[in-house]
Amino acid sequence: MTVSGLGSSLAYLLSRAERGVNRGLARALAGEDLTVEQWRIMRALADGRGESMGELAEAVLMPHPTLTKAVDRLIDRALVYRGPAKGDRRRVAVFVSERGAELLARVDGAVAEQQAMIAGVFGHERTAQLMRDLDDLQRALDESELKV
Repeated sequence: MTVSGLGSSLAYLLSRAERGVNRGLARALAGEDLTVEQWRIMRALADGRGESMGELAEAVLMPHPTLTKAVDRLIDRALVYRGPAKGDRRRVAVFVSERGAELLARVDGAVAEQQAMIAGVFGHERTAQLMRDLDDLQRALDESELKV
């Protein structure tokens, strides 16, 4: 079978799949009035180490201005806070609050159910392989950028 048009573009197919996954994730998070982007931010901060805005922007794949607005909204809801970085008190970092950690604990089940639904319809092995392949693809792209 020959694919033409947008269906022949890896970038398009990845974006289309991401939108489908994020639509389901958005539904899973809606009960807590949390967006996918806000969930990503909080999940990135869940280890309690705190992240600078630059580190966080890279981790959650958001441009700085968009991230700043999203973090400000989470601060307004007392789900995250800014404070001195651990190990370097001159640096400002973002941390998940106790209230934010409680919210994450509440949504973890819904997020896991959404991922299990994907694995159920796509196949558990295929889903696991897809995740490994996407991770490998990103590593290969990162390595190729280092060589340029």
